[in-house]
Amino acid sequence: MEVRAAARSFEDWDALYGGGLVRAAVTAQLRYCAELLRARCSDTVRSELFSAVGYLGHVTGFMAFDAYAHEDARRMFRFALACAEEAGDWHLRAKVLSSMARQAIWCGDPDSGLTFTELALVRADRLTATERAMLHTGRARALAKLGLVQETAGAVGGADEEFARRQPDDDPPWMLYYDEAQHAGDTGHALWDTALQGHFAAEARQRLALAVTQHGDEFARARAISQTKLASLVMATGDPSEATALGTLALDWAGTVKSRRAADDLRDLSRFALPHHDLTAVAELRQRIGTAVIG
Repeated sequence: MEVRAAARSFEDWDALYGGGLVRAAVTAQLRYCAELLRARCSDTVRSELFSAVGYLGHVTGFMAFDAYAHEDARRMFRFALACAEEAGDWHLRAKVLSSMARQAIWCGDPDSGLTFTELALVRADRLTATERAMLHTGRARALAKLGLVQETAGAVGGADEEFARRQPDDDPPWMLYYDEAQHAGDTGHALWDTALQGHFAAEARQRLALAVTQHGDEFARARAISQTKLASLVMATGDPSEATALGTLALDWAGTVKSRRAADDLRDLSRFALPHHDLTAVAELRQRIGTAVIG
């Protein structure tokens, strides 16, 4: 279906460059496709149509989230969720709720993020192992933000177990991104928060480093964000000279991506580097970050 093909193309663009550049065009496409839902058609076609438009709604919502148009993102995610439920598409429902959780956690509301992941895990037997891994990872990220260290570790373990069972051929198209690199990065992000509390720092570092090395060029944003998180972790807990080298590479990679989330992660790196500003290389990195992410 053309709607699914358009959604997939926009999703690929978002992963490579971030959502900021084409968000207006994608939003206009969503408005047009939403009007198609009024068309008279058979129940089978209607279900497929709602699922396809819901998929596009999710892609558009995630672009808005990446651009910090948070109210737009919430509205689009709710629309996508309604489409998924109308179509009876449990797979799309899980994906949308996962993204709603990510946005809530990013916006400082991990409690709502935890609720969204729990909702997505209702009738988990209808989901693939990859989808369950994604959702347990979302739980881990919420639990970490809530300061629940052991619960975070348990959720990461559950995600690892599900990921080990995955059969990619069973997954819907939008789950193709959730490969070894994505799993390592997402679980590494969860453990990053526990590492700053003095727990699982080595494990967090290992997972983030694995994500960086395994992400392909088509996932430039994810690679840049994982590299930045790795640099911040090393800056906070290890050798500032090593962290500076990691951060310099992260800044180079992030330069091709228009993502406000990536920019904020670089600002965080600069803050972690502040105690080491007397080192020339660290001071130069902070200056470069300040120039690159003004505001």
